[in-house]
Amino acid sequence: MTMCWWVIGLLPAVVLCGRYFYSRRVIRGYLEQAMSRDMGDIEGFYMESPVSCLWVAVQEGKVLGVVAAVGQQKSRVAVELKRMSVDRSFRRCGVGVALGLKVLDFAAAHRYSTVVLGTTAYIPAAHQLYRRLGFRCVRVTNGYATPGARWSLLERIFYRVRHYHYSLELQNNKIK
Repeated sequence: MTMCWWVIGLLPAVVLCGRYFYSRRVIRGYLEQAMSRDMGDIEGFYMESPVSCLWVAVQEGKVLGVVAAVGQQKSRVAVELKRMSVDRSFRRCGVGVALGLKVLDFAAAHRYSTVVLGTTAYIPAAHQLYRRLGFRCVRVTNGYATPGARWSLLERIFYRVRHYHYSLELQNNKIK
């Protein structure tokens, strides 16, 4: 009987450790993948391309937030809002709205008809921000494989992500 209680007591610790280990592994894979693409050469990827741009909100030398836009060069139909992040102490101060509007202005100026974004954010305020900017959630993917994940059986068990797909249609270069 003592053995059973010991196993029951140890099981939650094993599950938590597995969740931590595989979550960390997936996040590291994502960061490695991001550094090998756009974040490893920000200037080359965002600033030297006419269909991409990155904005940084700064106040008194402190970075408040960042956002990027990546256009589809071939079809010129959609631009993707990427890398949206706002410092915690400056959330709900209009920084996210200002950054989001920069992307929408970029899309209108470059005559894109749609702005899209994908997020795994668990923060309800992030989803509220996207809806406030006019985006609507068009799809939710359960069990989403984060870029850079190896997606082994144990990663599927311990690291499950819900991915939200948002879209905003622009009409006559203005927000609907």
